[in-house]
Amino acid sequence: MKNDECVIKIISKHGHLYQTYRREKDGWIQISSNGTVRPCTAEQLLSHILPPLAGASQSKVKVEKNVRL
Repeated sequence: MKNDECVIKIISKHGHLYQTYRREKDGWIQISSNGTVRPCTAEQLLSHILPPLAGASQSKVKVEKNVRL
């Protein structure tokens, strides 16, 4: 799966969606739980998803196929 074929979601332990990340043609975008969309660098993306992946928080990271292709 390529970067532009997936959506990365950070989800709380209770199932609430915190943030969504998607690769667009100009780079990564971050979509917050309230719908705010802002550009995001690859380094910022990693700094947000690494703690849940390492078990440092009780959040989960979920990767899904991008349905907007």
